[in-house]
Amino acid sequence: MTEEVAKILLEEIEFPRGILVSVTHTEATNDLREAKIFVSVLPLEKHLRILDILVKNIYWIQQILNKRLVMRPMPKIIFKIDSSMEEMDKVGRLLDKEK
Repeated sequence: MTEEVAKILLEEIEFPRGILVSVTHTEATNDLREAKIFVSVLPLEKHLRILDILVKNIYWIQQILNKRLVMRPMPKIIFKIDSSMEEMDKVGRLLDKEK
């Protein structure tokens, strides 16, 4: 599912210039009714703008996913920002201060 959502975002959704959006991983509930799709955004400060674009297009993305994947039940997708990039950035800045 991770790869398919990444392809859909690359091929079907138009993001503003200069913003990189990557699907990092997915987490599905045990009953496969929901799947959280985690995305990283660069630059980091644009994450709210990208989340807004994803939420506005979620119905369209879900429809494409329903056609491409043969899963029953098809999980309802929920987009989340992957904060690991932000955490790595904070750690990097702290390490730079130590030097």
